[in-house]
Amino acid sequence: MRDPLFQALDLSEAIMKQFDHEKLKVYHAAIAFVAWSSDLLSGIPKSISVHNQFDRASTSIPLNIAEGNGKYTSADRCRFFDNARGSTLECAACLDVLVAKSLVEQSAAMEGKEMLIEIVSMLVGLIRSNSPSRNV
Repeated sequence: MRDPLFQALDLSEAIMKQFDHEKLKVYHAAIAFVAWSSDLLSGIPKSISVHNQFDRASTSIPLNIAEGNGKYTSADRCRFFDNARGSTLECAACLDVLVAKSLVEQSAAMEGKEMLIEIVSMLVGLIRSNSPSRNV
């Protein structure tokens, strides 16, 4: 099976150096979620306010992971990982709104939430590894 990141970027055959954030499993999971959510959103009218909110929140997850992983201090890294975690939770709420508005089936929302739960778990691990005294 092809790596979701390289599949999304169509670079599966390329052997290339990686940025540090590209080595993180959570980053790959976040990119896979962006691809999944883009497919889901393609069937939702852009005029629905949750469309834009969901698109921005899902995009924010890998962007914050990448930026946070590039920071030098633990506090800076954790701040961005916290933002990514918040965006992940926001995506879960967006899925609930889409279901409540009968724009998405419950089964589709659950599929997305399963991905989001995995992302949150990995982000909590990153936060704890960078700040062992933190309770997340």
